[in-house]
Amino acid sequence: MRKFCLAMAMAGMLASGAAIAQSTLRIGLQDDPDVLDPARARTFVGRIVFASLCDKLVDITPDLKIVPQLAVSWSTSADGKTLTMKLRKGAVYHDGTPIDAASVKANLDRARTLPDSNRKSELVTLASVDAPDAETVVLHLTEPDASLLSQLSDRAGMMISPASFDKDPGSKPVCSGPYRFKERVQNDRIVLEKFAQYWDAADFHFDRVVFTPIPDATVRVNNLRAGDLNIIERVAPSDAKAVKEDPTLRLAPVTGLGYQSFSVNVANGARADNPLGKDKRVREALDLAIDRDAINEVVGEGMFQPAYQPFPPASFAYDKRFERKGRDPKKARELLKQAGYDRVKLEITFGNNTTMQQVYELIQAMGSEAGFDISLRPLEFAALQSALARGDFEAGQSGWSGRVDPSGNIYQYMATKGSLNDGKFSNAEADKLLNEARGEADQAKRKVLYGKIMDIMHAEDPIIYLFYLPWTFGVQKKVQGFVPYPDGLIRLKGVTMAAK
Repeated sequence: MRKFCLAMAMAGMLASGAAIAQSTLRIGLQDDPDVLDPARARTFVGRIVFASLCDKLVDITPDLKIVPQLAVSWSTSADGKTLTMKLRKGAVYHDGTPIDAASVKANLDRARTLPDSNRKSELVTLASVDAPDAETVVLHLTEPDASLLSQLSDRAGMMISPASFDKDPGSKPVCSGPYRFKERVQNDRIVLEKFAQYWDAADFHFDRVVFTPIPDATVRVNNLRAGDLNIIERVAPSDAKAVKEDPTLRLAPVTGLGYQSFSVNVANGARADNPLGKDKRVREALDLAIDRDAINEVVGEGMFQPAYQPFPPASFAYDKRFERKGRDPKKARELLKQAGYDRVKLEITFGNNTTMQQVYELIQAMGSEAGFDISLRPLEFAALQSALARGDFEAGQSGWSGRVDPSGNIYQYMATKGSLNDGKFSNAEADKLLNEARGEADQAKRKVLYGKIMDIMHAEDPIIYLFYLPWTFGVQKKVQGFVPYPDGLIRLKGVTMAAK
């Protein structure tokens, strides 16, 4: 009888251990996020963490429809200048305070006025916010804004507790999502734990979610294969076959909304004082030196569709006029001579991960043939974001994960006051067209306006686009219910993990 009881006890302990193991979901990220404050954050990987940490006013579906989250309904006035939203009843922040209209107003006001907010250009049309009652938020706009709802489906619409505004929310966020912040060890892990008071808690099945940054793509895949990670984002093309062939894993790719590019510092401090920053002929020469098809074949293994504009092929704003094949080093050298240079020295700053190292080494070789002596400066990803913001670069990696509305893919990077316009490009005609396109409701008219904007972009080349971003996830087969979204975020609603 004693042996039977001991056996039963051990079986119970094993079952308990299995339950504990299954209660934690481990996610491998390509980079370490920057600050965990939605108003000030810049990184894509930060958005992946925010998807579990901070609810938004609205969300999107896999087919890019806007759906309720903290706002359950909304309506726009006939003149397009007032957006009225009704909030979900009973939702609370992680400190237990209610998510009411006053707190939403406080968040939106903070996002559009905080000195170092990166949401300012996303909310540039927002003039004021009213909270006539606890469940009603009224947004007053300076002009119609066709992109506003899509902006509110991301960081501009994320809510944190107003009580945390002056308590360093970037380090210890008090947010509103299904999981709350537990701890962070820089470049090692971010730990979230389930928030029992979440309005939809029953649909989230893990007690804890751990995000681990692993810049080396192969190490990230090996951790997935070993079972140390349950989901990884951005499987490198060179590792995709290994994931497909592993019977315990599945590859979950989806066509994204964003792109990889690099921005040129044209007016952001002393480091803009170089041939690339000063002369658009030099920038055009560099653009012509790059063979996107080769990047797609050599690094992307067919997964990195070449890009010459910020709008993906699925967007109504996509313009075929700007597509081309291959490269033209002869014309690039001619442009350099016209500008008065035999060769041009250039430093490119980029995020230090396996894929980007390969991309920029290839660009370095291509540039050499066309007259550029390119040095490469890899930085840890959060350090890259800081360097870009303060103008400590000549050309810098500028990937964007993409937004549903085309304004979200270009405005903050190209507008004179754009929050992510790190190179400080400024063109009065472009600003006028950007504002006009954002306020126009007719898609055909908007397409024409964005075409004119791209004419200016290609004449000035302040941003050189490289390829569209595919989001390719590696997932253990025991993880069930995971659906990849075109915005690249990991949404855990309905996701479970089988015991084996």
